[in-house]
Amino acid sequence: MADTDRGEGGAGWSDPALLDEKRAGDEIADLAARVAQANEDYHTRDAPVLSDAEYDALKQRLLALEQAFPQLARPDSPTQAVGGAVAEGFGKVTHAQRMMSLENGFSAEDVADFVARVRSFLGLRGDDLSFTAEPKIDGLSLSLRYEDGLLVQAATRGDGTVGENVTANARTIADIPHKLPDGAPRILEVRGEVYMSHADFERLNAAEGGRVFANPRNAAAGSLRQIDPAVTASRPLRFFAYGWGELSEPLADTQMGAVERLAALGFQTNPLTRLCRDADQMLAVWAEIEQQRATLGYDIDGVVYKVNDLSYQTRLGFRSTTPRWALAHKFPAETAWTRLDRIEIQVGRTGALSPVARLEPVTVGGVVVSNATLHNEDYIAGRDSSGTPIREGRDIREGDWVMVYRAGDVIPKIADVDLSRRPAGSHPYRFPETCPQCGSDAIREPGDSVRRCTGGLVCPAQAIEKLKHFVSRAAFDIDGLGAKQIEMFFADPALPIREPADIFTLADRDARSIARLKNREGFGARSVEKLFAAIEDKRRIPLERLIFALGIRHVGEVAAGILARHFGTWDALIAAVDAAAKEPAFAVPDDKARRQVMAGSPHWSELTTINGIGAVLVQSLVTTLTQEAERASIDRLTAQIEVIPAKARQVQQTQVSGKTLVFTGTLERMTRAEAKARAEAMGAKVAGSVSAKTDLLIAGPGAGSKASKAAELGVKVIDEDEWLRIAGGS
Repeated sequence: MADTDRGEGGAGWSDPALLDEKRAGDEIADLAARVAQANEDYHTRDAPVLSDAEYDALKQRLLALEQAFPQLARPDSPTQAVGGAVAEGFGKVTHAQRMMSLENGFSAEDVADFVARVRSFLGLRGDDLSFTAEPKIDGLSLSLRYEDGLLVQAATRGDGTVGENVTANARTIADIPHKLPDGAPRILEVRGEVYMSHADFERLNAAEGGRVFANPRNAAAGSLRQIDPAVTASRPLRFFAYGWGELSEPLADTQMGAVERLAALGFQTNPLTRLCRDADQMLAVWAEIEQQRATLGYDIDGVVYKVNDLSYQTRLGFRSTTPRWALAHKFPAETAWTRLDRIEIQVGRTGALSPVARLEPVTVGGVVVSNATLHNEDYIAGRDSSGTPIREGRDIREGDWVMVYRAGDVIPKIADVDLSRRPAGSHPYRFPETCPQCGSDAIREPGDSVRRCTGGLVCPAQAIEKLKHFVSRAAFDIDGLGAKQIEMFFADPALPIREPADIFTLADRDARSIARLKNREGFGARSVEKLFAAIEDKRRIPLERLIFALGIRHVGEVAAGILARHFGTWDALIAAVDAAAKEPAFAVPDDKARRQVMAGSPHWSELTTINGIGAVLVQSLVTTLTQEAERASIDRLTAQIEVIPAKARQVQQTQVSGKTLVFTGTLERMTRAEAKARAEAMGAKVAGSVSAKTDLLIAGPGAGSKASKAAELGVKVIDEDEWLRIAGGS
């Protein structure tokens, strides 16, 4: 869709990183208004006018801008609701079990990787693994709750945790039973998709006397979320069941068996669901369904694979937002050809030099785009990071005709180059070896696919981007101190903000300054008072927000939360980092060699064995927090604030809650990854080496030095059978 300066025909959207705050603010305001209007059209007025692609593109663009400029995000932004804003008159429902999203895959390699990850996690080597494959319906997710066989509640997905109560409307859908036959579980939450068939969609449009709905999905969503259930009842909605939430008893032992059980209970299930034994069969079903896509009579956008054995699903569990046991294999992205005008280099907060293709605007998947990511210098040169040719070795040059594709991404990508249309006299693109912002050397370390500026805080692009990240929504989120203000204060000679601690000394420095902030253009006494109050309000900050705010490479929101929950306090984290920095493993630059000395590095081992925290992240964490200048800056910050300890994750009290466990030797009935995940889910900490802090050592065959160390320290040792009894395994 269009941005503010390109009209309704589409958007030659700029990369958010290249926009200043004013342009971003203008575009956010425009997009928010248009998305809100689209939501009203199909949620409230039931008259959607945007196509599926147009609506999704607008919302994705708005989300990208809000992530790049969190200080500009509106509290009532339409991106804050999944599936649309809560309509007036709908109550809120907290799901008994979260309705999670699915991991996406786009290639045969993604499917093979998914199968390999599942096998690795479960420690399976034979043919004792199967998957279901079913069409991914493009509709509206719905959860139906039955108690004692009666439908008592229907709720939309919402944000996954809280949805909208649409019980009255759901009762009008013929595919949804009001009462289940005898034998149904006492409590049963059925998950599925509300949709509208193509034929019903056409008939609805014809019956509306000229009112034209944009597409079946939006029409279905708007119809289900009507204030008046009679309107919903007049609409030809359908429902496919494919999963479940809370259960008082299992439906079956397998995914396929559970789906068959749902069918026996009166629910419509997709007849194209198939059982597959391996990745080849999964891909064959995917290809078969894709061939039928145009004739199915309803919209689908891929195939969903699920591990069939439900005991395996339980063992695999969940990541923060997606289950480990499922994958959505999307259908191919739409493509288009256009000319690459030029290649520009952006510098991020970690110093990464990122190339962006500036394109002649072209329509791709219903959206007009003018920018595409080029990933890195290897991708431009026609090779991967290991030197293996991609695109058969064809490089990308300015002036080339290139194939652009979108696969649900905000920023499109370039897939190929047409050498027959390459301009005469073109030259290979030469990736800069110096930073375009500060002129510092831009180096590429061994094993890294990205070239990075070495200027650090000397580089204004890095320094400013780090500060912008520090005040972003998921970090300190200081009202009135956004990207625009950061840029202003960074260049201010009287009241500069050059590092995070400067934010919290701003009020004191202002009080002593001749050039008072309240007397400056754009400020006033009231606005300055509010800014200082907002800063003061953030002197107390949760540990996970502080960790994320520091902008350490590889440490995102999820990792920051994991570290916070593991260590509990800032002092404990710093103590562990400082101790790790003094150990032999940290001094070894080579990963393989580091692993060899890790056994003698208990603090390093503790960090690297935290579930969800890898060696690369730990290296970055320790390097950053022990670098002299960086650490001094962080110390100045922590002297100005109070760090709120992390709340321990709420887990069921178990035999190992609060204890530190170490696994050693070969586990024969549970993989190491699964054992760690199970232990942490039970409230335990998992370390990589035995120390005086260790409460329990689980020793399999081949236990060596760790068992000896445990005996020396008097640490309790159990075998795998005892561990499985404690963990509830089999």
